[in-house]
Amino acid sequence: MAVLVQKYGGSSVADIEKLHAVADRVALARRSGHDVVVVVSAMGKTTENLLSLARDAARTPDGVDGAEPEPPRRELDMLVSTGERVSMALLSIAMQARGLDAISFTGSQSGIITNDRHFGARIIEVRPHRIEDELYRGRVVIVAGYQGMSYRREITTLGRGGSDTTAVALAAALGAERCEIYSDVDGVYSADPRNVPDAQHLPELDYATMQEMAESGAKVLCAQAVEWAKQNRVTIVARRTSDPATGKVRETRIAPDTESTPSRAVVAERQIALLRAPAGTPLFEAAAEAGLPLADTTLDERGVRACVPLRNVPDFARSRRVLESALGEGLSIELGLGRLSLVGVEVGSRPALVDRALALLGAPAVSLLGTPLRISAVLPEAALLAAERAWHDEFGGSDALSAGPAQSSRASTPA
Repeated sequence: MAVLVQKYGGSSVADIEKLHAVADRVALARRSGHDVVVVVSAMGKTTENLLSLARDAARTPDGVDGAEPEPPRRELDMLVSTGERVSMALLSIAMQARGLDAISFTGSQSGIITNDRHFGARIIEVRPHRIEDELYRGRVVIVAGYQGMSYRREITTLGRGGSDTTAVALAAALGAERCEIYSDVDGVYSADPRNVPDAQHLPELDYATMQEMAESGAKVLCAQAVEWAKQNRVTIVARRTSDPATGKVRETRIAPDTESTPSRAVVAERQIALLRAPAGTPLFEAAAEAGLPLADTTLDERGVRACVPLRNVPDFARSRRVLESALGEGLSIELGLGRLSLVGVEVGSRPALVDRALALLGAPAVSLLGTPLRISAVLPEAALLAAERAWHDEFGGSDALSAGPAQSSRASTPA
């Protein structure tokens, strides 16, 4: 039988009622003739609640030093990895209550081997032998997402969106027919529909465009998952959990054979820090020592600049001290920023389009990066929402590439 991997996000398993609905959907897939592997995230806001508990536990007994609590990253991994374990065990119990044989595995039991970085590890190998054995026995396998085991046999977590990476990496290792990603949205849009009311649904996307969107901060899929899919030619289908399990539903398909209509998408990412340092300083080495993920690094006569997405940094105060100790007064750190990206074929290669995009920002760009597939501007977070809507109104949509760079996409049909 063909292997099907399904991943359910935290909103899909937020309570027992929703978890039962997921169990019904998984049972339908199993009874339709698939070998099914299910990857689950922690229930609802479990991870955020655990991180809050960790910060409370890390406060000094007298509470007078004023320092931001900094839980050790190793212990954070031990703590937050329990959230997915709760989900996997409950779903396995619900599957067995439906008369289907099921078994739950942690990331380490599933054979997910990572590097030795805590709270942001990368998968280096997948050894799914136990999963294959259980599928052979006719069981549904439920896997805790977001986690693995380092080559030093330490529990590690994969960073925000890491359950997506778990699912796609398992799909690649198992030769799955496809990897279905379920969340509270019915696929990928040309902008975040919560911020941009006329954002358009994108039924198909190529790997390159989806990768740029994910690396720019799009939340539907994480960048490492798309990277795994691209390298291993895994078909990803993004769907909404609450949609019917049978019949035609709206979805986004990212696959090797995709020949989609060229699309432009606008991605806004909040909580960005901008680092600046003189050329020749060991910024990259210091950032690695501080456990900081760098993005959009540039080097010119003024020095080195790099963005840091802070939502993957649980202990920025500690990381900042490491940077300042290594780089001294030459280091500049600016907070309160956001990053706005326009993604699409050749967007960064059209000077008129770049000029128009800058004019629409509504605030001076603190930093600018252009590649053939993307323009990214760093600007004050307070100006991000208005700029996001302005860029989408001007450039976003599935048919925007047929229009001139300054022609509005309002003429296209909204989703």
